[in-house]
Amino acid sequence: MTTAVELAQDEYVVDNARLRAFITEVRRIQGERHDPRDILEAIRPHFADLLADKSWLPEQYQEPAEGSGMGSGIGTWLLYRASDGELALSALVVPPGAQTPVHDHLAWGLVGLYRGTQDEDVFTRTDDGSHEDEASLEIMESRALHPGDFYELLPETDIHRVRTTSDVTSVSLHLLGIDNGCIWRHRFLPDEGKVVPFKSGYVNVPCDDEGDGVMGG
Repeated sequence: MTTAVELAQDEYVVDNARLRAFITEVRRIQGERHDPRDILEAIRPHFADLLADKSWLPEQYQEPAEGSGMGSGIGTWLLYRASDGELALSALVVPPGAQTPVHDHLAWGLVGLYRGTQDEDVFTRTDDGSHEDEASLEIMESRALHPGDFYELLPETDIHRVRTTSDVTSVSLHLLGIDNGCIWRHRFLPDEGKVVPFKSGYVNVPCDDEGDGVMGG
């Protein structure tokens, strides 16, 4: 897997006081805590407030991305990423009826629904991971999500897919402890027992090494 893009300074694609205040608090928490579970627990109330505030995210980052090459108009819009590659905030946009492939994240994180409704399936691996291109999965949990709902990503809940169930495009915010759009991750094909590498990329910001993207999230 490749590493994240190296930046000279933090990148605020969306730059306003509300988002800067949130990121400042998250970075403070990251500096004070080391266990991912402790970090997530401390971030939760701040993330809930960000999800509830509809004033800070411009409409252009809530639109599908027909030209992204991700399929079905699904796209990930970068909103912020840290210069050290240890934090990124993005918006995953999924049109009505579309669903992401099954994929992992390779990082701790919080994912929350900002607009629309979604169904999420969380998977667990039942194989030992000894074969790089093979994987056996089963659904561990399924849940319906509404605006304001959010959940944690940790190694045991890192593989999922989401499908928009509303008649409007769904928008979810992904706060991850890695530059998730610019690293190689895994796409799973449960019916075939296969796993393939992919890089989701961002709709609005290039990665240094633009590998073939498959989807966002």
